[in-house]
Amino acid sequence: MKNTCLVATSLALLTWAATPIAAQPPALPTVFDGAPAAPWIAHPEAPNDEFGVFHFRRTFDLESVPESFTVHVSADNRYRLFVNGEPVSSGPQRSDLMHWRYETVDLARQLRVGRNVLAALVWNWGEERPVAQFSRRTAFLLQGDSPAEAVVSSGPEWTVLRNEGYAPIPVNGQAVGGYYASPPGESIDGRHYPWGWEQVGFEAGGGWLPVQAGQGFRARRTQPRGGNPFGEAGGWQLVPRSIPPMEESPTRFASVRRAEGIEAGSGFLRGEGDLVVPPRTKAVLLLDQSHLTNAFAVLETSGGAGSSVALVYAEALKDAQGNKGNRDEVEGKSIAGVRDEFRPDGGERRRYQTLWFRTYRYVQLEVETADEPLRLHDLHGIFVGYPFELVARFDSDLEWLEDMWKINWRGARLCAWETYFDTPYYEQLQYVGDTRIQALITLYMTGDDLLVRQAIEHFDLSRIPEGITASRYPSDLGQYIPTFSLIWTTMVHDFWMHRDDPEYVRGFLPGIRAVLGWFDRRVDDTGLMGGIPWWPYMDWAPGWRGGVPPGGREGHSTLISLLYAYALERAADLESALGLESNAAAYREDAQSVLEAVRRRTWDAERGLFKDTPDGDTYSQQANVMAILTGAVPEAEQSALMERLLSDTSLTQSTYYFSYYQLEALREAGLGERYVEQLDPWQGMLALGLTTVPETPEPTRSDSHAWSAHPNYGLLATVLGVRPAEPGFESVRIEPHLGPLKRAEGRVPHPLGEIEVRLTRTDAGGLRGEVTLPEGLEGVLEWGGKETALRGGRQEVSF
Repeated sequence: MKNTCLVATSLALLTWAATPIAAQPPALPTVFDGAPAAPWIAHPEAPNDEFGVFHFRRTFDLESVPESFTVHVSADNRYRLFVNGEPVSSGPQRSDLMHWRYETVDLARQLRVGRNVLAALVWNWGEERPVAQFSRRTAFLLQGDSPAEAVVSSGPEWTVLRNEGYAPIPVNGQAVGGYYASPPGESIDGRHYPWGWEQVGFEAGGGWLPVQAGQGFRARRTQPRGGNPFGEAGGWQLVPRSIPPMEESPTRFASVRRAEGIEAGSGFLRGEGDLVVPPRTKAVLLLDQSHLTNAFAVLETSGGAGSSVALVYAEALKDAQGNKGNRDEVEGKSIAGVRDEFRPDGGERRRYQTLWFRTYRYVQLEVETADEPLRLHDLHGIFVGYPFELVARFDSDLEWLEDMWKINWRGARLCAWETYFDTPYYEQLQYVGDTRIQALITLYMTGDDLLVRQAIEHFDLSRIPEGITASRYPSDLGQYIPTFSLIWTTMVHDFWMHRDDPEYVRGFLPGIRAVLGWFDRRVDDTGLMGGIPWWPYMDWAPGWRGGVPPGGREGHSTLISLLYAYALERAADLESALGLESNAAAYREDAQSVLEAVRRRTWDAERGLFKDTPDGDTYSQQANVMAILTGAVPEAEQSALMERLLSDTSLTQSTYYFSYYQLEALREAGLGERYVEQLDPWQGMLALGLTTVPETPEPTRSDSHAWSAHPNYGLLATVLGVRPAEPGFESVRIEPHLGPLKRAEGRVPHPLGEIEVRLTRTDAGGLRGEVTLPEGLEGVLEWGGKETALRGGRQEVSF
């Protein structure tokens, strides 16, 4: 993959272009309109990599307000930038050190004649930083775009204060429900906070120091213009932001569900009245958002010197046995979770906002006052997430599908930020297996492909010399699930089918070849996949230790062998169209060889099923699903095999993640009419009061795991039947499978516009309706073995 960004060593060496890594220009451009390179700056005395929160300030005067005033800004770990007290940027977009992102912001709107102040809140989580956070050392960088704007570039004119009022609150994963890799909680002591520091009139007193700037922040000094002639790279290798700023919007709690130690109304939750906690009082309030969300907590108080306020966040409450049960019920249940603590200094209208967002439906507010009352004016959240706009829609005569659509969409939104997330509460990590499904949901529901592109690039960048990708990326702690590398190749194929950008896709062929070569070396003389090192995860299936199928570690897993064939087939498509036909032929030959070995060694004719391993006696839905998707079982026999999978409860059952593949196999086997009836588990989620989709069936760690949101894709791609008919979505094939529905209609975004489908069953068992395609798009609609041609514009259809 072309990637000329690796040689970038300072913002002054790059021009701004909001494009993905794989699409960077082939030649290194000149500096920003002649502006000198700005140095990274930091606190002169604070350790490089310990937990710390820092305030950076730079005042300057303007005789007039310019039409534009563009700066480029970044930090390690994170920053928030203010101009005259108004927040203007947050970042940097999450990536790794070799592709460290910076944001470009026009500050003109916030500037004024006379004195102005730029203020940056920068923090480093230190040892408690989330697993997804790469870091070199605490530092901040601001670069003016031209000489006129360079007067504010980071340098010796800036001052910095270390905020001694912050401390991390480490999170015990087992105490909150399982593996935890997200940021810590926060303790904020208002007595040490420099209130008003971001405003023009703030008087910087003791503790504010001139910044340390320049040489000490580079592992190797590079030439300020033109780059290092020896190709050396050190420090942060800067590339421009490739996605839009995150959405931030206020969100408020719905109700107070429980109160102890005080009578509490809900006025303060609406910002319409104070909650006054008397002196020497302990009060505990359970607040209900009514649905799961991601939000920064915002608390506004007056008075209450010596008091303490804590917020405890949870996706759900648990009973004495540790069960969540119905998420709407609070009686007899308690809360455990990530915790933030605030210590008001007694001042008026103190506004506390957490550095990082929390994921919660329930929040427990715990207040303990000292000798004076505490007035809580307001407590609310600021929702944060990738700024998706919902374009797709689906409607039918089965009412509960609308509620399922909503919780799936909310789950998809909460698991999309500057990267995709597996779970926003526990990990905030972008895993390949999750992301393939999330990418399809994104393309079908929003039409926005920027986050999809970034994810494909991230996984390519994560590959190790042996060839495979990391299981998750960005991640400062390496983890390898080799089977996810195969899924990454299918993710590239998905993108190729849905977007007409062959040169972009071509750039990933070397990585795909490396992945498939890694697996090729592990096919043994049985023709099946031998033992897989690291973590050969496939599904959180009951009885599979750590999600690893029989034969996964020791070798000869039917499922993993078939997944390899599945990836080979898709790689062959890509090589044939964009790479080398000889590679395509070799991949098809390898795939057929694997399929023949699977049929020869694992097919049980008596049961009409594939075994999990040649010498074993276990059977799973997962292995047989993959047999259908790869054609290991002849097309004429696929329907009967799928019927057995749906009826035989003795088989290892697919969980929510792998059910995406199972429902794809259902359609492949000619049983798409049964798609809707397979959605009973999602109706069960609604009955449990879930407002997003969980990681696994009960008991589940995470209540928000977007890999379980795939039925929204299925409603559009299988029930309405809208799919690309050829690469790049150059044409469309609409093959509806309404099942029990008498009516179904919806909208699917397409690069050329929107595809609208309205269908109704006739009393005679036929189908009528209308289809609207964007101008320039053609296709076919198939129903009952018959086809009708489609063209751009609106047309009626009847069968």
